[in-house]
Amino acid sequence: MEALLLIALFSPLIGSLFAGLFFGAKEKKIVAGLVPTALLALSLAASSSLLYFIFTEGAKVNVALFDWIVSGRLNLQFGFVADQISVVMMCVVTIVSTVVHIYSIGYMAHDKSFNRFFSYLSAFVFSMMVLVMSDNFLGLFIGWEGVGLCSYLLIGFWYHKPFASWAANEAFIMNRIADLGMLLGIFLIYWLVGSLRYDEVFAALRFVERGYLVWIAILLFIGAMGKSAQFPLHTWLANAMEGPTPVSALIHAATMVTAGVYLLVRANPLYSMVGEIGAFIASLGAFVAFFAASMALVATDLKRIIAYSTLSQLGYMFVAAGLGYYWVALFHLTTHAFFKALLFLGAGNVMHAMHDELHIGKMGKLYAAMKPTAIMMTIASIALAGIYPFAGFFSKDKILEVAFGSAHYVIWATLLITAAMTAFYSFRVVMRVFFGKEANYEKLHIHPHEAPKFMLLAMSPLALLAIVAGLFEPFYKDLVSAALKIDAPHIEHAIEYALIGGTMALVILSIAFAVWKYAKGGFSANWQNAFIYKFLSREWYIPALYKKTIIAPYIAVSDFLWRKIDQKIVDFVVDLIAKIVLASSVRLRKTQSGNLSHMLRLMTAGLVALLAIALIALAAANFGVLQSVKGA
Repeated sequence: MEALLLIALFSPLIGSLFAGLFFGAKEKKIVAGLVPTALLALSLAASSSLLYFIFTEGAKVNVALFDWIVSGRLNLQFGFVADQISVVMMCVVTIVSTVVHIYSIGYMAHDKSFNRFFSYLSAFVFSMMVLVMSDNFLGLFIGWEGVGLCSYLLIGFWYHKPFASWAANEAFIMNRIADLGMLLGIFLIYWLVGSLRYDEVFAALRFVERGYLVWIAILLFIGAMGKSAQFPLHTWLANAMEGPTPVSALIHAATMVTAGVYLLVRANPLYSMVGEIGAFIASLGAFVAFFAASMALVATDLKRIIAYSTLSQLGYMFVAAGLGYYWVALFHLTTHAFFKALLFLGAGNVMHAMHDELHIGKMGKLYAAMKPTAIMMTIASIALAGIYPFAGFFSKDKILEVAFGSAHYVIWATLLITAAMTAFYSFRVVMRVFFGKEANYEKLHIHPHEAPKFMLLAMSPLALLAIVAGLFEPFYKDLVSAALKIDAPHIEHAIEYALIGGTMALVILSIAFAVWKYAKGGFSANWQNAFIYKFLSREWYIPALYKKTIIAPYIAVSDFLWRKIDQKIVDFVVDLIAKIVLASSVRLRKTQSGNLSHMLRLMTAGLVALLAIALIALAAANFGVLQSVKGA
């Protein structure tokens, strides 16, 4: 089993190195995509085998490669673990990653940096595997930073586009701010416990003062907020859609952005001991779910709508984790990964068909030209809306159930309203893009066409999982029950069925309204002049607020420091030193005349000067001795 763990972990790294070092001819560059994809499929096979072993044997697999940090009382090995929690993440990451790699072979086929893309993509998968498989907080942090770096490289992959570089910088900087909080939390853990291994840390938490536990929980959650784009560190996620669409499917739907949820699930013994922090996390998650869904109602950029949806669903996951139902959070993380990645890949097909056009107002009636894509995006939208028996129903409805059953009625009502909004904006996209009013494609010089068959075939497993993944809930609960407390609030069956029926009815009504409204052409143009439309389309004016209160003052201070301090003081001092050195060198240069007699005279003068200094020093020393003798 140890060999399987190492195969699952290091196969993506080998694929990344191969793609990065590939020097084949341009017509053979496809090899730079096939080899990393094959290695990732191998990682998926190894992860699936570990899943079967852990499920049947109920054991976990530990591997310690070597001593990593040995200093003082810290003795940390470079170790990894495949247990009930990490193996679920391993399978999710490798399934989605393999599909995205296969899809990308077609999507990026004409890109001149084909091998660089696959090198970055596989490096991201390796970093994500390090994150979820490490058996200690420091190893998790290494993977955490690795996915941050790869995200920066992939968001800004088309660096010749100014906004792509800007978006990459925004994502990187905002995550670095959050990661500082996480790093401080890790330092505090070591200071209080003397170890960073999960087993040792969680066993020692009962001996730590509650106040310190609260601070650790807060600091770790700050890191989770950045990685999972929770308010107020959320603005980077939508802007990150500037990267290639497969990047959005892999990083910003199924893997990296869920790392914050994984951190809370992994650290569940800590968060179970500080209920007030959990309540705050759940409340923030409910707000983010509603907040992001509201922006998706009016957004017109196809990928940004899906990004807002991801942000909203992350809010659902944080609600479940904050309320202490960690298995529900991990379950929704799993099901969401499949249908959200499918939506992004479908959006990539639409982009190719529309010559990279993303404005849904310029689309319509694409069903005739793109039936397979339309069907798969509709399946993903139904799963996202939470219609039985699709995957989203089982996990999202469970979050609503635990929120109501634990008497958090405000959170439950917020999530219920958000569910209705989710159904509406999901089918707003479906109707706008594939049905509804047909756009004037001739005027736009666009000839819609379907994606290559092998790209559609690559998406098929995600479409299947979007339908059936929720049916594996009993298997999933049996698997994670050894690592997570499988509990649920007691709700009478009549009330439970009423909740499910009411939620389903509301969601179906929202879908029906979206279909009816956009079949008739949608809302009138006057709607765009309403305050609520402007408020939501401008993201609640939060980016403008950040620009006015943070960015503008920062630029002003930077400009002052540059003009007054850097140029007039720092540069002046540096230039003055340079001028002094230059002037001195001009004078000293005359000593290197090349005239032998002149140089001998200088040497003699130097020797006389040294002898004089030595004589003076000797005389001074003797004088000091005489004075001490007289004093005695």
